Amino acid sequence: MASQAKRARPLFDPRPLTPDPGGDPGDDPDPLPAFLRWGRRVGLQLSPKVTVSRVGTVSGYGMLALEDLQRGELLFSVPRAVLLSQHTTSIRALLHAERQALKSQSGWVPLLLALLHEYQASDSPWHPYFSLWPDLNDLDHPMFWPEEERGRLLRGTGVPEAVEKDLANISREYSSIVLPFVEAHPDLFPASSCSLRLYCRLVALVMAYSFQEPLEEEEEEEKEPNPPMMVPAADLLNHVANHNANLEYGPECLRMVATQPIPKGQEIFNTYGQMANWQLLHMYGFAEPYPGNTDDTADIQMVTVRAAALQGAETEAEKQSVRERWDLLCRLEMVGEEGAFVVGWEEVLTEEELSATLKVLCMPAEEFREFKEHEGREEDDGEDDGLNLTTETIPKLRASWRKLLRDSALLTLRSYATDLKTEQELLDNAAAYARLGPRERQAFQVRYGQKMILHRLLELTS
Repeated sequence: MASQAKRARPLFDPRPLTPDPGGDPGDDPDPLPAFLRWGRRVGLQLSPKVTVSRVGTVSGYGMLALEDLQRGELLFSVPRAVLLSQHTTSIRALLHAERQALKSQSGWVPLLLALLHEYQASDSPWHPYFSLWPDLNDLDHPMFWPEEERGRLLRGTGVPEAVEKDLANISREYSSIVLPFVEAHPDLFPASSCSLRLYCRLVALVMAYSFQEPLEEEEEEEKEPNPPMMVPAADLLNHVANHNANLEYGPECLRMVATQPIPKGQEIFNTYGQMANWQLLHMYGFAEPYPGNTDDTADIQMVTVRAAALQGAETEAEKQSVRERWDLLCRLEMVGEEGAFVVGWEEVLTEEELSATLKVLCMPAEEFREFKEHEGREEDDGEDDGLNLTTETIPKLRASWRKLLRDSALLTLRSYATDLKTEQELLDNAAAYARLGPRERQAFQVRYGQKMILHRLLELTS
């Protein structure tokens, strides 16, 4: 929850960062001035109109405006040489030579090994940067919650399932790739320096604090995604959906730029992308309080729509027809056993897949026979089947489509441990809400936003 904003006290001389040969970052017990001195030495340029502070921010360190800022103003720039990645670490040559052995599903192993080495190397040039990191033991992603607590607080949200996949992948990646590499290079990694527990913590840190440079549009289908990297200063900014700054990637440096006017004293927020609350909690360890996250979504599992269709079938023949239609949709790659339809506040984000599913599951038997004969290929009859599933078009869908969508939403709501009425009563009771622990509050915000979206869908399909 946001702390009450207070007048920011500049924690450093608010002048542009310039090379400063003096001062040892390790001499100052306060890590922020040491980090800023280091920044001056390495060429990190900070606007005199902003300051870094723990006071007046929503969480931990953040950035505040010391003066009014206009859209397009440069807040700070970070030279590419200052970034910490597999290409800048002191063991970059080794990581490059072993790149085939370090390939993994996540693509994060080289950066994680770079962090592991630099974090524990006494002579790492990034030590002043590490001093601003949160204590790794303080990271509170759901992957670190007890399984019982995770299931109890987040049932139905999709987070427990995502965490279980993460933990399995991390364990497999650690035992098959990371541990053999570390043991093969004892000169670079002290004995017992990399336990599975530490590796999990580093993964969480990369999830929450790393950046991934986007590919150019023409490269998106041809190249693999760029590997993640750590960007000093940029990872100090907190996130909200209605952000006021954005990171730009240039050939020589990365630039944080204001995307809208920012009044004096206001916190400067970056964006981590269009993230639903369940994704924010899963990857970053927090959720935005309702109704702040305009990018929030609720998932309807694809198999739930199948279950709703089977529920509506009255005879065994009708149920068999639903199964045949589902099998065809699977062959057309419109649905899958682990997929989900994503519903946002204003539209369905997976509208093509959901429209095709509603159409096939609801079409008359004769029409389906023709559709099946052509394996889903059909001529355009000029009719609009509602491919744009928005708050305006959903109420105009065919009655059979709306019924199936409504039944699917109702089944999804049953997957939560509590109903919306219970959540609303808790939110209306300020004293009871205040007694919730941090994890309970974050989980509440995830559940509540999803249920509100699903109940809005019920209204649209009634």
